[in-house]
Amino acid sequence: MKICFCLLGLILLSLIGCNNNSLDEIWESTETFESGGKMRVATTTTIVRDLVRVIGGDEVDVFGLMGEGIDPHSYIERPTDMIALKSADVIFYSGLHLEEKLQENLEKLDDSYAVTAGIAKSELIIPEDKYEAYADPHVWGDPELWGHTIKVVVDVLVAKDAKNADLYKARGVTHLAEMLELKSWAKNRLSEVPVEHRILVTSHDAFMYYAKAFGFEVKAIDGLAPGDKGGPKKVKELVNFIQEKKLKMIFPESAANSKGISAIAKDAGVAVSAHELFADATGKLGVMESVDGETYDVGSYIGMIKHNINAIVEGLK
Repeated sequence: MKICFCLLGLILLSLIGCNNNSLDEIWESTETFESGGKMRVATTTTIVRDLVRVIGGDEVDVFGLMGEGIDPHSYIERPTDMIALKSADVIFYSGLHLEEKLQENLEKLDDSYAVTAGIAKSELIIPEDKYEAYADPHVWGDPELWGHTIKVVVDVLVAKDAKNADLYKARGVTHLAEMLELKSWAKNRLSEVPVEHRILVTSHDAFMYYAKAFGFEVKAIDGLAPGDKGGPKKVKELVNFIQEKKLKMIFPESAANSKGISAIAKDAGVAVSAHELFADATGKLGVMESVDGETYDVGSYIGMIKHNINAIVEGLK
């Protein structure tokens, strides 16, 4: 795989200068895949990692660059990420400029694929603000829409590892059915929230696809990226909006600073949910949550969505 990152060269030169090591020693001493002969796949966000983990199964070794609670909009690569990307047979990233500058680097690599390339442009939301040149990248808010990413992963894995093609295809079919079932479950659960209460206020504007899929109005302090901070005028308008609508609760996010949402809540006299929503990343893989007799892993995409839906229902109904 061809590495075109200028940043990689700077990092390596820095490491060589500080440690007086050769380039080969740097590669050998830095974490790489130990795949045991499996196809090596690098992923960016935890949401993409879970997608590849489910479809690839035991036939692939998956390395995730970003952990839980990480903001992909402002993520800066680590030296170990560069090595992992060099070692990977395939790279999957979310796309639609979610990873921002990192995506620009990924697009220069061989065998790198945006999973959102499988979503038709007509299905995308174009924000009416300074980001209007790009579609909203938070497509996983609608499980059915996120299901369109499955074919991209299946097709790439099949092309790279034909001997396991039937396994990848079968898992893709099963996972797509799970996406449709998840959306149906979410609609049923959200029906417990009265129509007049279906207003979601969060830290940053990551829930437009969720709003479209489930009939909610959404408001946020910050824009599409957490770094796009809302100014005093926007904050005042949001406080007034919360008071006018007599909202019961607003919601912090796991990958965003909670200070802003707490300040808004104090000024508006509204409660803050004890449950952070997973907007740009899943929870930690292996952490189980039980609600109404159902247990799920918040580190998975399905568990992430169920956590969010359950938190919203309990906060707004």
